[in-house]
Amino acid sequence: MLKIKTPKRGRDKRELEKRAPKPVETGKKTLILHGTKTSSTLNAVLTEIYNLKKDSAVKYSRKNENIRPFESGGETSLEFFSRKTDCSIFVYGSHSKKRPDNLVIGRTYDHLIYDLVEVGVENFKSMVSFAYDKKVGPKVGSKPFIVFIGENFESIQELKHLKEVLLDLFRGEVVENLNLAGVDRAYTCTAVSSNRVLFTHCALRLKKSGTIVPRMELVEVGPSMDLVVRRHRLPNEILVKEAMKTVKDQAKKKIKNVSQDPLQGRIGKIYIPDQKVGEMALPNKAKGVKRERREAKMKNDGREQPSKKHKEEEST
Repeated sequence: MLKIKTPKRGRDKRELEKRAPKPVETGKKTLILHGTKTSSTLNAVLTEIYNLKKDSAVKYSRKNENIRPFESGGETSLEFFSRKTDCSIFVYGSHSKKRPDNLVIGRTYDHLIYDLVEVGVENFKSMVSFAYDKKVGPKVGSKPFIVFIGENFESIQELKHLKEVLLDLFRGEVVENLNLAGVDRAYTCTAVSSNRVLFTHCALRLKKSGTIVPRMELVEVGPSMDLVVRRHRLPNEILVKEAMKTVKDQAKKKIKNVSQDPLQGRIGKIYIPDQKVGEMALPNKAKGVKRERREAKMKNDGREQPSKKHKEEEST
């Protein structure tokens, strides 16, 4: 029997709550790992992916021998690294004679393997091979356009699954409002055949158009590569039901003395108790009293003071 340790300190409890699955997800982090053997092409691919997701990615450069995503028992190390880094998406690269330049992209739920897609990388071109101005390139924190071209993304199960994984990998944090000035790049995925996808990365350049709306021009900045789907594994039905839970729309709690009007908007009522003037606390020295004393003092100062001898005669 495994002993389950429960957190004793409040700090540990809060940290576990942050890492627990949430009905409303925040931004997803990406974990990038190397296999036992990797080629120079695959190392460049992993580096390019890390540069594209530098603000929300964790990259390990050491070789991992015990990771075999599609084999039973080979997922333990992946789940351990996912829990350690709090990453819900991972990219694992390996190279062998049977599967050269192999790339495995997967997602996790509650740090358990959710689904997997294995692709082969061909015709890779890095950012260095494209001559472009660095000012035009993508900026940290910007939002990209993601375009999927081809009917195969809707009709073929492998490409449909790859579309979901790529969309989760590159879209970043989901937002409700978007500033167009922050959209400076576009990912284009073209279904060339039933198992091949052309992936390109372009920067958006704004030019003058003679109107208020500028003219947009696409400039390819890399990376560019062909992704050949080799294997994929769909998630378990039980895990899908658990992961797809959503928060039910709860009725808003009614606020007392507040109503909505179609013309005036939000209207509130304020109740003020009756004021009892007789019981109000007044200041000890009123201004009127001070003025009367000041006037009496001025009159006394204007009169002649009687002499001491005259005062003694009056007293006798």
